[in-house]
Amino acid sequence: MVAKLQGRNQHVTHNPSLYKKPFVESFEETPLLVAVLTYMGYGILTIFGYLRDFLRHWGIERCHVAREREEQKDFVPLYQDFENFYTRNLYMRIRDNWNRPICSVPGAKMDLVERVSHDYNWTFKHTGKVVKDVINMGSYNYLGFAENTGACADAAVEATHKYGVGVGSTRCEMGNLDIHEEMEQLVARFLGVESSMAFGMGFATNSMNIPALTGKGCLILSDELNHASLVLGARLSGSTIRVFKHNNMQSLEKLLRDAIVHGQPRTHRPWKKILIVVEGIYSMEGSIVRLPEIIALKKRYKAYLYLDEAHSIGALGPNGRGVVDYFGLDPKDVDIMMGTFTKSFGAAGGYIGGKKELIDYLRRHSHSALYATSMSSPVVQQIITSMRIIMGEDGTTLGADRLRQLSENTTYFRRKLHEMGFIIYGNDDSPVVPLMLYMPAKIGAFGREMLKRNIGTVVVGFPATPIIESRARFCVSAAHTREMLDTVKHFEVPLFPSLEKPALAISQSMESEKRSGGR
Repeated sequence: MVAKLQGRNQHVTHNPSLYKKPFVESFEETPLLVAVLTYMGYGILTIFGYLRDFLRHWGIERCHVAREREEQKDFVPLYQDFENFYTRNLYMRIRDNWNRPICSVPGAKMDLVERVSHDYNWTFKHTGKVVKDVINMGSYNYLGFAENTGACADAAVEATHKYGVGVGSTRCEMGNLDIHEEMEQLVARFLGVESSMAFGMGFATNSMNIPALTGKGCLILSDELNHASLVLGARLSGSTIRVFKHNNMQSLEKLLRDAIVHGQPRTHRPWKKILIVVEGIYSMEGSIVRLPEIIALKKRYKAYLYLDEAHSIGALGPNGRGVVDYFGLDPKDVDIMMGTFTKSFGAAGGYIGGKKELIDYLRRHSHSALYATSMSSPVVQQIITSMRIIMGEDGTTLGADRLRQLSENTTYFRRKLHEMGFIIYGNDDSPVVPLMLYMPAKIGAFGREMLKRNIGTVVVGFPATPIIESRARFCVSAAHTREMLDTVKHFEVPLFPSLEKPALAISQSMESEKRSGGR
């Protein structure tokens, strides 16, 4: 059911008996006035976009956009003019908020290369200056392992001296190192599964392995907010795809029932396989999957479960083992456990864990296992060292300390933003914190104003989000100190729609608040 509590839409569990602790997520509805103003803003931008296209067509305004040469006018168009309308007239206005060059380790603080544009963001020039000590609230460095000093960096350097950087071959030919085997055994032990295998790219882990698991005559039930890699993998598989509402168990159960009752279209034969595909933490919403309920449905209807833990592995659970650990569930209840090393482990690549039969099958049938060059040795060593630290096998409490610090930072940052009257999405335990901006003009203004205050964050708008749900996305890290988080929450940028208090007045009142020390 959905209950309104204190003016917020709070999504409460359907089966509380499946949870060991309350599970509540908030997704406040867009205020009507804000929605109207947002649509008006996009409407005005669209009108001016058509006006500028008219001026470009007649040569009154210079056209920077790529287009066919005059002698190719009778060819099939290479550039779809209407499809590029948004890029030309809306994205270019705020393009300076993305692709900023970083010239340091993307840790709690980072250095940015300063750049300017003299043609309204069509091209950029570097000034030669560096913006120092920008607080990094955008990287997925949940446990702070993206660093160039310490045990992980030292071990990676040693591995580079021993094995070199490039491997130069696939795993099934001459690119299978002993540390690859060591890493996969460690990952399996960390996840609590029989076996695992690693891949050099997280995106390819999904897009190349789902087609190896399902095919024609199979049904994939996908959450509507699943990542593009999952969507691509499902499409490449040739399976029938049906989408259920985000984290909505009633929607999922209806699709499961219909699939079993009606079977395949036209023939009504039973589906060869039904695969439920979900994520652990949804990176744009900050929500956590309702895993206990999904596992209950999976068992009831004899389906398979594919769990993408890209953002949750290392960032959730008392032991950092993701949503399965967070809910205290048995890893054996998840058929395919997928995750990436690019976030909490500060490395690159992805993995799949599960039964030995599953992994042996993928080693023979996965395109990314057969054709992709194997992972670089320093990357593998970074994964091994960071994972052992998380597991406490390095003989220290550093891993437990970082897990605890991430949890405390997440709780503190979310609570303070709520108290300041900002509208934020997701679960209170999620280190991904979307802060709603709504209006298109605020997307660019927010990113620029934050950078002026030496705070780097990610701003997101349509089409990556619904048109009236533009947002800034903060990613909390264990490496962030309380002072850094206080700096972010004290910025005086009156850009946020707040239903309770003006943001400027709140930020001024917060200055007198006593600071208390400590994904």
